[in-house]
Amino acid sequence: MAQKDYYEILGVGKDADAAEIKRAFRTKAKECHPDIHPGDAAAEVQFKAINEAYEVLKDDQKRAAYDRYGHAAFVNGMGSNGFGGAGFGGFDFTSSGFESIFEEMFSGFGGGRRTASADGKLRGADVRLDVSITLQEAYEGLKKPITVETAVACEACEGKGGKQVETCPTCGGHGRIRQRQGFFVMDTDCPDCRGTGKIVKEPCSECRGRGSIRKKRTLEISIPKGVDTGVRMRLAGEGDAGQFGGPNGDLYVFLTVKKHSIFDREGADLYCEMPVPMVTAALGGTVKIPTMSGTPESYEVKAGLQSGTQVKIKGKGMPKLRSDSYGDLYVTFRVETPTHLSAKQKELLRQFADESKEDNQEACSDFLCQIKKIWNDFTSS
Repeated sequence: MAQKDYYEILGVGKDADAAEIKRAFRTKAKECHPDIHPGDAAAEVQFKAINEAYEVLKDDQKRAAYDRYGHAAFVNGMGSNGFGGAGFGGFDFTSSGFESIFEEMFSGFGGGRRTASADGKLRGADVRLDVSITLQEAYEGLKKPITVETAVACEACEGKGGKQVETCPTCGGHGRIRQRQGFFVMDTDCPDCRGTGKIVKEPCSECRGRGSIRKKRTLEISIPKGVDTGVRMRLAGEGDAGQFGGPNGDLYVFLTVKKHSIFDREGADLYCEMPVPMVTAALGGTVKIPTMSGTPESYEVKAGLQSGTQVKIKGKGMPKLRSDSYGDLYVTFRVETPTHLSAKQKELLRQFADESKEDNQEACSDFLCQIKKIWNDFTSS
């Protein structure tokens, strides 16, 4: 059976650069990793193919050989099937560099893989917290109290997990064991010590040997002015507590700025639509434009203002992050037609209509002229 093209496996073109190949590999591998699809033979085969393709295309020399000779380039001269390693097709995932990439995708927030140091200390997991603020708060900046639940060191056992803490005999204190699963050779957390490398003979009754307990804490964070949705703040050491004397993880605060009732935001610029009375639009006058600072901006509207006219108010947008400058405010005027007219108002408008001339409403006049021309052309033909 013919082997599938490596570029097709990763879903990239033959002109793809190294960065594009790496991104495609991460996406594909994440979708069918055996840890996500346990016992799925099809996913396992697909996962193997994805890694085999990436192992070739990420290497300039191997890729050049593949582009020239195809799969035949690796039949001889490069070990078993061209990769010179163990397992199916000579490919060993534990030595391919994939392990570190997969760890980067799946570790971190709320757990993930953590490896014990040589002295058995285990770093705490990073924690993610989503926080929403208003556009006004993003404009002004603020100090905001947040409540986060994290693992904190157990006071009863001083974070040790209990008494008689010994090196795990199963993994020799490494916290990881190597297992062969079908075609694959993979490193996994030791099932006996759960990746800590330590065994607690007399577990603490308070934390049940974990060395930590879950607890809610209140912190105060300083949010600078100018932040936008997607900004991430890192609070070092405020994540889950480490084990066996290991350092704490970090707390990552992801900000979301709520939608405003008047203003739309694009970067540091603000946009809004403002209604203008028909009389003001016709005769001209002063209007008060709202701003985020709370002080309205006076603007002189020229007589004959048309609906849809946009003006820029310089420096009245959002503050730029880590800068003293501000964006601009763009205002689109919408001329409002009055409603609920009294009898006198209707009569005055009729009088205005009687006095109106073609040059009072040029757009309407031009449109009527075009309609008349179309009609005349139609009737004459």
